[in-house]
Formats: sequence, structure tokens, C-alpha cells
Amino acid sequence: MTVPVLTFFNNKGGVGKTSLVYHLSWMFAELGWKILAVDLDPQANLTAAFLDEDALAGLWDDKAGESTIFRSVKPLLDVGDFAPVNLQRIHHSLALIPGDLGLSGFEDELSGTWTDALGDKNKARPFRILTAFWRSAQEAANRFDADLIVFDVGPNLGAINRAALLGSNHVVVPLGADLFSLQGLRNLGPTLRDWRAGWDRRRAGWPAPEFALPAGDMHPIGYIAMRHGVRLTRPVKAYTRWLDQIPGEFRRSVLGQKAEGVPAIETDEHCLAMLKNYNSLMPLAQEARKPIFSLRSADGAIGSHANAVSNAYSDFKALAERIAQLISLPTVLF
Repeated sequence: MTVPVLTFFNNKGGVGKTSLVYHLSWMFAELGWKILAVDLDPQANLTAAFLDEDALAGLWDDKAGESTIFRSVKPLLDVGDFAPVNLQRIHHSLALIPGDLGLSGFEDELSGTWTDALGDKNKARPFRILTAFWRSAQEAANRFDADLIVFDVGPNLGAINRAALLGSNHVVVPLGADLFSLQGLRNLGPTLRDWRAGWDRRRAGWPAPEFALPAGDMHPIGYIAMRHGVRLTRPVKAYTRWLDQIPGEFRRSVLGQKAEGVPAIETDEHCLAMLKNYNSLMPLAQEARKPIFSLRSADGAIGSHANAVSNAYSDFKALAERIAQLISLPTVLF
């Protein structure tokens, strides 16, 4: 059985993507779904959010075995196939396939095989390489009995991200209230359509594959707007200027639709959430090694911080439930 894959993707960095993956993975798990988070960013920031330095040192030791996503796919640099990864159990409903700084070494292999998959020679090897992330994640997800796989990827349009998106059923786009996020949408939408069409051509050229292949849906289910705090040097009007353009740009660039009669962002059906700035809670959460909505008074969340924790829980719960509905996750029975 294949497990659906949800990827948070924006080629523009600094929009809080990894923090979103971390918090939503926790919230999905708290609401009763079994989640497998996969860190496909060579910087491994998601892994560092879940695990402390001692755990990271053990994972990235050369003698650690097949314990990261790179160690899982590394045999494909020779003549083998992926090796099952050792999951990190974070919670009874949440597991992690850790990232690895060595993952960038797999980029060249992915680039070359994208072309090879169109050739007339042996199809199995290039398709094994291009689908390695997806197949490794599926094998691990079935062992964990996961309801959903969540991919975290880096902010670029490189071969690693293309391979991740080939294995993705659903895509959420995190956005900031700035010009760069709008420009990121203009690049992201055409790229997704190009990758999807390229994958369809390659699959059509191998009508009887020797193993299961991902569909490469890459269906954009919506965007999340990150609302910045108010700064004296940058009035609210400056943020509003860019937020107002997001609904139209998302339709044009990502969905390929006409942007006529576009609603305001507050009522846009494609806006999954407008999340507040919770930077005041981040130091507490990092110290406690838990999501911001799980902070307690013992962690220093008192007074106004306690109210912010409660608001954060409501925000992330509503967002997780909306995404679950859009991607048809099974109903959780408590």
C-alpha cells in the first residue's frame, strides 16, 4: 500500500518552511494520525529540530549504519538499491527519517539519470535512482504504519528537490509577505508543471516498469502566508502590499488560471492559513525541544507567553485539520 506524500516547497528561503513541517508533523501526530517526516534538505535543519546534538553526532558517525536518508540511498551510487533506513521514533505517532549533510553528494547522480530515463538503454537503473527517496520513504512508512509522509526540502529548484517532488502527491507553498516570495511563486509554478510533464514522458517510455513508480502528482493544495511582526522601520502597509498580490499570483503562476475577480487573501480558498509571528516563543521551544504549542509554565510559558501558546495550538490545529481534509486523510477515531 502506498502512503500519500505531502511536501512543503518554496524555492525562496527564509519563509519558515522547516518550522512549519516540524510543528505540523507534531500537530498531526497529536491529533491521532501516524506521521513519517523525511528530511530531504542537505542542511538537515528539520533533523536538528527533532534531535539533540548527542543524537546527531551518533547518526552522522561513519559507523552509524543505515540511519539517514543519504545512507539509505548511497548504495545507488554504486550498483545497488536503497537500503531500509533506521527510523527515529520521536513519539508513538511520529517518526523521522533523518537528513544528512552528505545528501548533496547525491545531486549529480540525480541530474544525470533524469536524462538517462529518456534513453533507450536499461530503464531500471535511472528509475531506481530517481525514485529512491520515494521508495525508501514508502518502505519505512509501511513499517511504521504511517497515514502520511511529510517531506521537507531545501529552497532551490535542484535535482534533489525534483526527485522529492516526483514522489509527492500534494504540495503546500509557504510564503512570506515580501517581493521575493512573489517572485518565488513565478518560478515555482512553471517548474512544477515542467517536472510533472517530464515525469509523465519518462513513465510513458517505460510502460511495464519492474517496480512501483510514484504518480508524480505534485498537486498544489494551497499556500500558507506567514505574517511578520510589525517593525517601526517597515510599516504594516508594506507587508499588506505584497500579501494582497498573493492570491492572484498563486492562481496565475502555480495553478495556471486567469487571475480575474480574485478575492482578498483573508477569504481566498487557496490560503490555508495566515500564521502569526511566534518568534517570542521560539527560544523557549528550542530550549525545551518541543513545539511552541506544547510549552508549559515549567518551560517559561507564563503570562502573555501562555496566551500565545494557546493561540498557537488553535492555529496549528485548525491548519492541520484543514490540510487533512483537503488530502483526504482517514478519519481519526479517539
